[in-house]
Amino acid sequence: MKKTITIILLSLSILSVEAQIEKLTGPKVGITMVQSGALASILRKDVGMFTDEVRQEWTGSTGKYGAVMSQYGWQWETRFSDGGNVTGIVEWITLVGGMEKGMFLPSVSSMVGLRNSKGIEFTIGPELSLGGIAMLIGAGYNFKFGELNVPVSITYVPSQNRTYYHDEELDPMTDEIILPEYSVTHPTGGRISVMVGFNLSK
Repeated sequence: MKKTITIILLSLSILSVEAQIEKLTGPKVGITMVQSGALASILRKDVGMFTDEVRQEWTGSTGKYGAVMSQYGWQWETRFSDGGNVTGIVEWITLVGGMEKGMFLPSVSSMVGLRNSKGIEFTIGPELSLGGIAMLIGAGYNFKFGELNVPVSITYVPSQNRTYYHDEELDPMTDEIILPEYSVTHPTGGRISVMVGFNLSK
């Protein structure tokens, strides 16, 4: 891990140009490709979002196929350690996914990283969503068209195993156990997002 961080820092430090480093606050749109797992099964509507179905043994196509969803949101930015050709950045990103499927899947992430004066950036940070907390790793590049900035970024969230617990079920008449308590572990499914932003240079 230390070697990877060192390589990234050295790569950014040798990329120098006299252009000012842009602040890329603005709207973001994109798509997220989801590997097979709990989220993909919800997006495919193989299981309900807030039901016990996802906790039980999966059958049929559930858990076997990936899915794709749209993303729409906004990015805010602050800076630290401005080094001229390389600037430290903190990005706050709020997104809503799955609206094309009639779903409302919000997420909030905070990513810290570096951007150089050529518009290349590397970031990492936590994301909070309905599925819990995950870690994002991102890279991006800012395309300039006159005064218009079009930052394009790719982020990756690795899959995690989540354990779901189900309480025992009792017969209301006899108090006999119908279904004993149990736990089931399902992968969330890794996610790759491609996002495009827009803002004007000030």
